[in-house]
Amino acid sequence: MSSPRIRARRASLRVAALAAVAVFATAGCASSPPPAAAAANDLPSPDTPPAAALPANVTPPPAAPPAPVTAASYVLRAARYFDGTSDSVVDGGVHVVVAGGKIVEVGKGSFTPPPGAVVVDLGDATLLPGFIDAHTHVTSESSDDWYKDEVQELLRFPAEKALYSASYARKLLDAGFTTIRDLGSSDHLDVSLRNAISAGVAIGPRILAANHAIGATGGHADSDPFPPDVVRPAGVVEGICNGADQCRAAVRYQVKYGADVIKVMSSGGVLSLADAVDTPQLTPEELHAIVDEAHRLGKKVATHCHGDTAAKAAITAGVDSVEHGSFLKPDTLALMKSKHVVLIPTLLALDTVLPKVAKLPPAIQVKAQQASQSVARMFKDALKSGVTIGFGTDSAVSPHGINAREFVLLTEHGMTPARALRAATSVDAELLGIAAETGTLQKGKLADIVAVPGNPLRDIHGTEHVMFVMRAGTIYKQPAPR
Repeated sequence: MSSPRIRARRASLRVAALAAVAVFATAGCASSPPPAAAAANDLPSPDTPPAAALPANVTPPPAAPPAPVTAASYVLRAARYFDGTSDSVVDGGVHVVVAGGKIVEVGKGSFTPPPGAVVVDLGDATLLPGFIDAHTHVTSESSDDWYKDEVQELLRFPAEKALYSASYARKLLDAGFTTIRDLGSSDHLDVSLRNAISAGVAIGPRILAANHAIGATGGHADSDPFPPDVVRPAGVVEGICNGADQCRAAVRYQVKYGADVIKVMSSGGVLSLADAVDTPQLTPEELHAIVDEAHRLGKKVATHCHGDTAAKAAITAGVDSVEHGSFLKPDTLALMKSKHVVLIPTLLALDTVLPKVAKLPPAIQVKAQQASQSVARMFKDALKSGVTIGFGTDSAVSPHGINAREFVLLTEHGMTPARALRAATSVDAELLGIAAETGTLQKGKLADIVAVPGNPLRDIHGTEHVMFVMRAGTIYKQPAPR
């Protein structure tokens, strides 16, 4: 799977990314305040013209969400907590104390709040570490009309895409996802959005960005086969490479322009026109050059890969995670386990595509059906193999904000609720290299905390109804006062 942005991302020049940064800044405030102050300010509500005055292809913006709130210290009370590492919850009345943006105490039973602390009583809820989605495309979003998406991708300028991106980021945060790994964008939008959120001039999750995905000419990272005099063919700067030297250079360009992680397309994909879904798209030499250069520069590598042969080559080259993995066989899963490669199954992507498959181009319909027939078997084998399974949705294929449905799908396919929750907390934090900062409810970690109604180990659907969101000690969502 990939977002429509990866399919047609080549239509605009890199220099337009500067305009995207400017849009993020003006969307948040007239001049950039210090980060601590900016985090307390929400995006202003723009004056919206009547719906009749908008072009037919433009959706009126939603009402502005509540402004975030920051205090010197908080005490969060709830019925129970899940710490992100165990198989059970701690119940009987619990509390988490937050000060200076970090967790300073996690406990249960009677407790006297520190003087001056703001107490937030969430009642019959479960506190959890903020969720992590290790596979998103926050700068785009598919609709039920593939052809319309293709045209809009070509017609939207980077500044317009930037505004949409900011709205998607807010949806992800409101859904409880305090960190995301964004695996492929155009126009440096993901890097720009990451910077704007870090500066406090946009609101959203913490982002680890990949910049352009890297792949072969005509492969899943490349644009669809538009006439080259209509859509300019992509080159090494945009991640399209042929031969080991070009592929090494492609990694360097992504890092030069701000990538935190490298994304490589090892096999074909579902939502692209010009490739078979499971065939290898890079040579072993090209894969080795990409992984070697990324690791030399201190960046982890995620590979989009449906096919088994392509996965073996990528795993042998040393990738850190395999995304999708639709056709993986037991011996490949065993190889992944032995090399500590994480599987990100992105079940939500196919779950979203299949109901609308008849509306897709015929070539894509065939590939979607092929993948769907294999995924359940692959996931069953993955659970049996003991390979580490992380949490990622391919959000953009699905609407941003419904990411927690992945929890439901993981459990429907045989994963325990506790393991599913760990996948989106401690497992993903370890994969992303941020386990020292987030991913568990522990003293000294960043106060990335969410609350869901009831006990998610008994009803995982509670994760789809996040009632409280705190990122780094700032409250972005909470229930109305009772």
